[in-house]
Amino acid sequence: MVVIDREKCIGCGLCAKDCPAGKIDVKDGKAAYTPECIQCGHCVAVCPRAAVSIPEYDMDDVEEYDADTFHVDPEHFLHAVKFRRSIRSFLDRKIDRECMERILQAGRYTPTAKNRQACRFIVLQDELDEFKDLLWDQVPELAEQMKEKMPHYAMLFKFLFRRRKKDPKDDGLFFNTPSCILIAADNPLDGGLAAANIENMAAAEGAGILYSGYLTRIIEACPRLKEWLGIPDTPLVCCMLAGYPAVAYKRTAPRKKADIDWR
Repeated sequence: MVVIDREKCIGCGLCAKDCPAGKIDVKDGKAAYTPECIQCGHCVAVCPRAAVSIPEYDMDDVEEYDADTFHVDPEHFLHAVKFRRSIRSFLDRKIDRECMERILQAGRYTPTAKNRQACRFIVLQDELDEFKDLLWDQVPELAEQMKEKMPHYAMLFKFLFRRRKKDPKDDGLFFNTPSCILIAADNPLDGGLAAANIENMAAAEGAGILYSGYLTRIIEACPRLKEWLGIPDTPLVCCMLAGYPAVAYKRTAPRKKADIDWR
């Protein structure tokens, strides 16, 4: 529920105007909350007197607005977006726990449909080798299942498996990444938006990301892998390989002209 401190509330009505669910009114000069809102926190964020709280959440985690730290220079941000690269060569160095937690905070604070905040983030580091072995064991059977409907994937996965069997150091699906971040969510857009923020934060921390559609497809098609991950009934929407790049890029890469319809 939402709690409004009547001693602090000045009845300005900002929370009522900004509430997307229309669950706050001003009555007798004070804000009044109607139950069953989506707990988006807009009322907490907009109140000039910090009179609103949501006890279910950690209110100590709420930050006050600071113009010096809030502002992101548009030119610098666009440069960061242009400079990002999909990383396929990683240093043999894990992302430490404190840094990884900051990266995941960017996913946690990403907007979600109806404020469900239902994304599940799974970080594989200490148990990554165990998971790799389990996944590679599933690849031949998966390739066989895909042979008729998705022959291209079947051929590719068989090829990667044969190469891996010939040389166990050949890590054609994981690229020897030290970390893997998986996002499970019923709403794929929620997971995709969270992944984008996670990647931007990883880049800010000096790390890099590779979105792996191949791994996402393999895991989602294998109940045993999903059971191992603890998401048997939740769709896996994104799998990201994460680590510190072993390559240094000197400039941004070219792109096609934007396909924009100005109307």
